[in-house]
Amino acid sequence: MAPTGVADELMLRCLTMFDSRDETEILRRAMAQVSTVGPGRAEAGYLLLGDGLVRCPDDGFRATAALDAQVRELAGRDGPVRFPRRAWGWAFALREPDGLGAPDEARVSDGPGAPDRPGAPGGLRGALVVSSRDRPGEDERFLLSLLVHQTSAALSIAAAHRRERAQAAELRRARGEREAIRRRLDHSLSDLGHLYEVHDALARAAARGDREAGIARALHRVTGLPAAVEDRFGNLRAWAGPGRPDPYPKPDPAQREELLRDAASRARPARVRDRLVAVAAPRGELLGALCLVDPEGRADERAVRALDHAVSALALELAHLRELAELELRLRRELVDDLLTGADDTSAYARAEAVGHDLHGPHHVVAVRWADGPADDGFLRAVGRAAAGLGLRVLPTRRSGTAVLVARGRPAERALHTALSRELGSPAGAVGVGGRCDTPHEVPRSYQEALRALEVRQGSHSAYGITFFDDLGLYRILRTGEDQREVEQFVREWLGPLLDYDALHRTSLVETLTAYFDRGGNYSATAAALVIHRSTLRYRLQRIREISGSDLTDVDSRLNLQVATRIWKIMRSGPE
Repeated sequence: MAPTGVADELMLRCLTMFDSRDETEILRRAMAQVSTVGPGRAEAGYLLLGDGLVRCPDDGFRATAALDAQVRELAGRDGPVRFPRRAWGWAFALREPDGLGAPDEARVSDGPGAPDRPGAPGGLRGALVVSSRDRPGEDERFLLSLLVHQTSAALSIAAAHRRERAQAAELRRARGEREAIRRRLDHSLSDLGHLYEVHDALARAAARGDREAGIARALHRVTGLPAAVEDRFGNLRAWAGPGRPDPYPKPDPAQREELLRDAASRARPARVRDRLVAVAAPRGELLGALCLVDPEGRADERAVRALDHAVSALALELAHLRELAELELRLRRELVDDLLTGADDTSAYARAEAVGHDLHGPHHVVAVRWADGPADDGFLRAVGRAAAGLGLRVLPTRRSGTAVLVARGRPAERALHTALSRELGSPAGAVGVGGRCDTPHEVPRSYQEALRALEVRQGSHSAYGITFFDDLGLYRILRTGEDQREVEQFVREWLGPLLDYDALHRTSLVETLTAYFDRGGNYSATAAALVIHRSTLRYRLQRIREISGSDLTDVDSRLNLQVATRIWKIMRSGPE
């Protein structure tokens, strides 16, 4: 144990570290004290900056990149370090201690096999690297431990002060924001006081549940001018006052969009010919417009302010209607997600009825993927519009880049893909339709079938189109991945010579064999389907026997060839 006088003197010198709030200066002062406790010297000091230890200060000491690497390898632990021509080197982790006094039994290891200094709890603050020509004795180890402990405490206090300063700055910022909000609220209350009559009329309209019509009537009553509520496309939603046009004029879509965006960019209602127009655009989304018809220019500042506040009420009303629509869409999606994973029939029927969909009766799951864009909400809405245009009642959702519809009834052959191509502006997409399900608990099965049909369509040579699971035939029991390669290998094994011959000589032996099997081996029906003479068909079948080496009268060969042609047909053009 070091003499008490020496330890007390070191403690007094360490007090200077607590005078500083700069962690680099604290570490510099600690390093200056190393030589006072024994024959050792300070080699380097490190502070925790970000996620790693950084040498600091990096001037006036003998630290090297090799030393930096050794310290990093210790990963915040105490441990030995190597120096040329120095018998002993050690890196001390500077951690937050429980208290600010030195521990009664503090110890420092003087090398492998020696006892380590007990690890202090708390976060890592830095590291102090010391070396000596000789291994330190017990007194020097104690004094070094005392220095390390006091340095850790000083760094912890400096860090705490830094956090306090940051918290104080954040508190000042929060107070400033609160004061700014308070000033804005005071300004809003002042405006509301000037338009009490308008808000009273709007409140009465809202209490009666008049919606847009009530807002238009309130504005007309306050200003004396006709008022009109229009949607973003220029369609009339409500009118109050005399002179309603019949029919209501339909604006040009491009000009309408430009007008609304220009009006929305203004701080006050904009005059457009004989009207004052204010745009309802909550959160920047154009939802509609509120207009005062004023051909004689009678609208004064009071009318303008009334229109400005009335459109705020309209924006809230239209946003509320939009939120209700989005809520219904979300409920529909949640219902579809539950249906796809398996839902209780009773609950599913009730939830479907709540969103306006009748789950009773036959349904089919439809899976849609398109190559020209992501399966986002816009894509899902386009798919829903295309289905609605065909008279299909659907529950939509999105899953893993796929638009999924639970459709009431079976889509018509090819009609859905055609409608989607028109809606999306491109035919580059595939549609899979699952089998019929008569109750909600059958929907997961139809969903998997729809994905299988979609997968087969996308894997065929004709990747764009619609595929019904019920039409897959043999492919309904085949899977993808490794099995797909095995299927292709099977086709190659049985049809390879014929495929090669067709490719080389521009013939159609495989197509002939496929038609022959599709018609149950009937010569007349096959010849008629291929538009060839029966003798030509016999010749082709003879060439097929010779080239393939297969006997069409052999039961096993005939079965394998028929299966191979079925798969080849699907792989080539996709199921019809």
